[in-house]
Amino acid sequence: MFKNRKDAGEKLAQALERYRAENPVILAIPRGGVEVGLQVSKELEADFSLIIARKLPFPDNPEAGFGAIAENGSTFIFENAGYWLAGETIEHIKREQIEEIERRVNALRGGNPLPDISGRTVILIDDGIAMGSTMRATIKLCKNRKAGKIVVAVPVAGREVADAISKEADEMIVLEIPVNFRAVAQAYENWYDVSDEEVLDLLRERIRGKETKDHDFDQSGPGT
Repeated sequence: MFKNRKDAGEKLAQALERYRAENPVILAIPRGGVEVGLQVSKELEADFSLIIARKLPFPDNPEAGFGAIAENGSTFIFENAGYWLAGETIEHIKREQIEEIERRVNALRGGNPLPDISGRTVILIDDGIAMGSTMRATIKLCKNRKAGKIVVAVPVAGREVADAISKEADEMIVLEIPVNFRAVAQAYENWYDVSDEEVLDLLRERIRGKETKDHDFDQSGPGT
């Protein structure tokens, strides 16, 4: 469906063109959502930042999760998690993930706070949605921060989770909803786990691009 995350971001940007006039802020979930979000931000000429959330993994199966927590502590937990894990175990896992969130805020966002999103249109972006817990935790964060409108935009998701999240966000854009959806990776020709360093490289490239654009504008001057 998509060659890579850059391709997915370019296609997602086309679907989000109508939001350009709302002066949205693009919030990408690292690490996989960063390149997708940067492409959208570039095409819409929109503000961009990272929003940090972490899956709450099962102790015996870290690939699976029972919920997620966002950087302000906003938490989404599946209703039946209490049947699987004791309350103290859940709290311990939350504390572990809060530590990782703090590390990512410092490493990937330079320790800077989220931009003020009060009253603004926020477009939340990831490279796809599997279980949906991290996206739902970030939606809660944005509601707590009084976002004016919350738009969830992803290249791919399953039907059930897309329907669930569409009830929590104000609007939802999904490019592809495969019939036999099992994992986000199946929608990409080139799929791999993104590293911190690649995220930083992408962010540095964005800064260089903006500086070049601003320099070209200064040289030509407005109205020339």
